[in-house]
Amino acid sequence: MSRKPMVRPGGRSTRVQQAVHTATNELMAEVGRDALTVPSIATRAGVTPSTIYRRWGDLRELLSDVAVERLRPETEPDDHGTLAADLTAWAEQFLDEMNSPPGRAYIRDALLGDPEGANAGQCSDYAAEQIAVIVTRADRRGESPPGAEAILDRVVAPMMYRILFRPGALSAEYAHRLVDDLFTSRASRETD
Repeated sequence: MSRKPMVRPGGRSTRVQQAVHTATNELMAEVGRDALTVPSIATRAGVTPSTIYRRWGDLRELLSDVAVERLRPETEPDDHGTLAADLTAWAEQFLDEMNSPPGRAYIRDALLGDPEGANAGQCSDYAAEQIAVIVTRADRRGESPPGAEAILDRVVAPMMYRILFRPGALSAEYAHRLVDDLFTSRASRETD
């Protein structure tokens, strides 16, 4: 069970979390992930190691928490004028970011530090929120978008499977093909 307690917005707890996350990211960039230690992170963050152990339990849980935060999208998906263009651009960017060496490392850390699956659920929610923006935008333009779950199943899930279990060269064309297949299968179902 994760030791991370519920956190009130603002206040000391938020400042500690921000300081520890910042220290972790800085040290990871300077010395690499394998050289990280709780004492070095605590020193950089200006807290005691016991603060980190009390809040996160161990280094793996801390890295998991940092990874989930790093995987959070910073902006809404770009508006390219059509559902197909929006979804294709988003899928290409998602694949590029998640399949990069840092992206794969963050995914591994997010999953390894939380065997109960809350972090996986949070990362899935990030993708679902991005897709919901694209779907809502398409609705407003009068398009008839597939549901967010269909997009998750047909576009995001295959990419994540390949990233996690069949790493290698995944190109933008792969993301485009998944989006094209989503629309092609949907069109064929509608004509049947």
